Amino acid sequence: MELPLEIGPTDVSYLLGRPGERPVRIIDCREQDEWHICRIPGAVLVPMSRIDELAPQCFTDQQEHLIVYCHHGMRSLRVAQWLRHNGFVNTQSMRGGIDAWADLVEPDMPRY
Repeated sequence: MELPLEIGPTDVSYLLGRPGERPVRIIDCREQDEWHICRIPGAVLVPMSRIDELAPQCFTDQQEHLIVYCHHGMRSLRVAQWLRHNGFVNTQSMRGGIDAWADLVEPDMPRY
């Protein structure tokens, strides 16, 4: 069964908190300057502006569950669609981005 293209921040938090379950990899597709302000612990930075260049080295397991986020969810949606188009069928975009994460999961996180 295909995963929905988008997933909410509280669902992502739940998935990250399940030790021993199928791992989830969090991909931050924002730019380096945004990454330095705030990020989800354990996330890997793969900027959307460099996705074509970095994808071959960053994404090797097409069955891996990938969750992509950005600031508000628009860039991550595009990256998730691109990854799915390139065979990574278990890719999702975090709805609302890190801004929604800060609202719903980590209210003390720095914001911009």
